[in-house]
Amino acid sequence: MMAPRTRCDHTPAWDHLTKHFQSHGPGFDLRAAFNTDAERFKRFTHRAPYVFADLSKNLIDPRTRELLTQLAEECGLEAYRAAMFAGEPINNTEHRAVMHWLLRSPAPGEEGYVPPANDFIASSLQEVHATLDAMLALADRVRADTAITDIVNIGIGGSDLGPAMAVKALDDFRVPGKRFHFVSNVDGNELGSVLRKVRPESTLFLIASKTFTTAETMLNAHAARAWFLEQGGTADKDAALSLARHFVALTTNLKAADAFGITTTFGFWDWVGGRYSLWSAIGLPIAISIGSTHFRAMLRGAHAMDEHFRTAPLVENLPVRLGLLDVWYRNFHGFTSRSIAPYSHGLRRLPAYLQQLEMESNGKGVDASGARLPFATSPVIWGEPGTNGQHAFFQMIHQGPDIIPVEFIAMREPGRDLPEQHPRLLANALAQAQALMVGRPDSSGYNYFSGNRPSTFLVLDRLDPASFGALIALYEHRVFTSGAIWGIDSFDQWGVELGKVLARELEPLMAQGDSDKLDPSTDGLLHYLRAPSD
Repeated sequence: MMAPRTRCDHTPAWDHLTKHFQSHGPGFDLRAAFNTDAERFKRFTHRAPYVFADLSKNLIDPRTRELLTQLAEECGLEAYRAAMFAGEPINNTEHRAVMHWLLRSPAPGEEGYVPPANDFIASSLQEVHATLDAMLALADRVRADTAITDIVNIGIGGSDLGPAMAVKALDDFRVPGKRFHFVSNVDGNELGSVLRKVRPESTLFLIASKTFTTAETMLNAHAARAWFLEQGGTADKDAALSLARHFVALTTNLKAADAFGITTTFGFWDWVGGRYSLWSAIGLPIAISIGSTHFRAMLRGAHAMDEHFRTAPLVENLPVRLGLLDVWYRNFHGFTSRSIAPYSHGLRRLPAYLQQLEMESNGKGVDASGARLPFATSPVIWGEPGTNGQHAFFQMIHQGPDIIPVEFIAMREPGRDLPEQHPRLLANALAQAQALMVGRPDSSGYNYFSGNRPSTFLVLDRLDPASFGALIALYEHRVFTSGAIWGIDSFDQWGVELGKVLARELEPLMAQGDSDKLDPSTDGLLHYLRAPSD
């Protein structure tokens, strides 16, 4: 078993970083740093599988990098990383292993195969590939079935955000003749708007819930089932047969799925967290959209990044460098948020996906032992694709009083449509990063731009399945790194539970009314919401 975690603020490196920031941080100027170091761009760029990263416009120097690397070493990042890849239960509050990386590991005999660390990993890998092969076989059958024109994925959280983002990101590879819909909100208007667009006989519903008890998902699933049966289902007279053809469950609760009327199910394992599950059976809508060959390419790209993270030295390890940069900005500079600016229409849902990945993973106020933390953890993650963000929040990023690091993501090659517009898109991304750094400090009033505002620039050759897989795995391991430094459990999410419990208690009161257990504000709102509208 792995040794107890080391709290980062109890290390010499943390103290050194504090002193380093106090003496160099407030006065650090990017423009001066480039003027005095002709090799700065080369010094602070990194290559990882499918991703090139320019970190040179960040508020760091070689000493900062040295101390952050020392911090990672003293906090036991390498041992914690090894424990994850060995299948140890590093999700300590739920006593589970964390092995989403295994979902994209090649099988024996495949290119890139890595011999398992132990029998548990070996047996789990066999199960992974058996499920993967069966899921992809179904995906290809659905792709070839011209009678199915609409795929409706009903899930929430990781069962929605990941697949929805990936299907949009890889639209250039989508099968023609099929539309994809994602339903997550309990607001009936979302499901209703989808049902108005589809016909029961040509729709396949995917119910994505590991336990088949997720309240929001099952409410929508039962509503979809009722609509399907009311509409007459298919031409089959047997309703059960109709349901079996038009509903698939992504769950481990076979008994509940069978009671629902579903006979086709694909499960996954308790070592797969929801926000890390798009690589599993939860990725069925992705597989239907892009096909088994491209889905496997996506897994290969992610696996290549896994191996980079697992084996590259800390100083050359891109997920580690980004995770340490997040610690530097959050705990020493005091920056409270980070903006994601993908200059790619395909990645328009990436900011929403990263909100869950990072804030649900690292938005914690206690360490892995349950002790209160004396420092901040996850920043607020937010953003929009460029160039839309330039005409919305970039005003604040350039001239507002808060310093907000920006993460630009761009493709060297254009997508399928109107490639002649791609140079202008790239010019906009480069210009924004340049403007943040150089500013216009010699002007005053509304023409004053302070500059010296940090940004990171990530570049993919193209947005294809392999590079997309690598990019998402990069972000997963980045979150792992910062969470490890903070000494927290990045793989539980107890913060989502209390609201669910209270919602279950409040739901009957929406019909019944009074309760002497409610606080005055909640009681007042309940009565107002129950009253007839004027």
